[in-house]
Amino acid sequence: MKFVLASYVYTKEFNSPEAWIDRIKAYTGILEALAVNHEVVSIEQIDYEGEYVKDGVQYYFKRFAKPGSLFPRELHHFIKSQEPDVVVIQSLHFPLQVIQLRLKLGRKTKIIIQNHAEKPFKGIKKYLQKLADRYTDAYLFASYELGAEWIKEGNLASTQKIHEVMEVSSVFSPMDKLAAKAKTRISGDHVFLWVGRLNDNKDPLTVIRAFLKFADANPSAGLYMIYHTNELLAQIQQVLEESIHKKAIVLVGKVPHADLQYWFNSADIIISGSHYEGSGTAVCEAMSCGCMPLVTDIFSFRMITDDGRCGLLYEPGNETELFAALMQTTQMNIREKQEISLDYFRKNLSFEAIAQKIQEVAASL
Repeated sequence: MKFVLASYVYTKEFNSPEAWIDRIKAYTGILEALAVNHEVVSIEQIDYEGEYVKDGVQYYFKRFAKPGSLFPRELHHFIKSQEPDVVVIQSLHFPLQVIQLRLKLGRKTKIIIQNHAEKPFKGIKKYLQKLADRYTDAYLFASYELGAEWIKEGNLASTQKIHEVMEVSSVFSPMDKLAAKAKTRISGDHVFLWVGRLNDNKDPLTVIRAFLKFADANPSAGLYMIYHTNELLAQIQQVLEESIHKKAIVLVGKVPHADLQYWFNSADIIISGSHYEGSGTAVCEAMSCGCMPLVTDIFSFRMITDDGRCGLLYEPGNETELFAALMQTTQMNIREKQEISLDYFRKNLSFEAIAQKIQEVAASL
């Protein structure tokens, strides 16, 4: 089959194909795995015009006359010129464009749309999503339950079009823990890691308050927090200053993405407080390095953890439940859970596993 993948988003900040592909490598690895058995074309819109081939994937970088247009005639014309069997569009937030794409391509070409954490529209845009649904063959959601929410809201008509496929994967892999800790300077044998934005959705305050209680009973445990936004930093610092166990939590701050491999390999458990995630990239990356997940019981994390089999789930925002889960880790075989997590990642969340699922979805249409 010939797959053509495209987006309606123009990213003017990038003008180098190498830099752009490196920026989206958590996604392009899927294309490379898909290209092993299929012809794969990816259309990218940045401030660059030209062709680029990498690991079997043909990239076309296009600067259309009206980037981001509601009527992307040039893009649709170029997609049709590729004579694809399957077109994969990124994001469900472009229903008007998808309707036009179907009219351009006809019924023979299959259209698949990948969800990227966006939520259902309301109002007139909801009507457009319902209309575009008639012209779409399948949807890829990181969790089937996330897709079912769109059915419940009335934006999509049938669960038969919903397929559970992770949107991105991890470029990281396990490495020697001592070598990783030499880089991160993490010490201790009961190491927790938190990675995310310091905002209400990620809910670092619930995590911190529960962990400070946990540290009271387990003084050797340590929580390291990596973040690249500071919305709740002042409140976090105040909570820590008021605790006698503040040294149990280290505010690392921002680190280069490539360095996360050392942090994930230094930690034993990845912890999250998220109330909503479209997938959960940081948890996926941590599991690819053998971390056990201790995360909130939300749709995407249920999928990533195999309904908690890989680790532990707790109710979002529930400090008491998180504390109980933290205490439970002291009685668990963490090494066994880490091995289960890594095995599940390889079979379900890796580039190869995702590409296989996309191939199966396309073949079923």
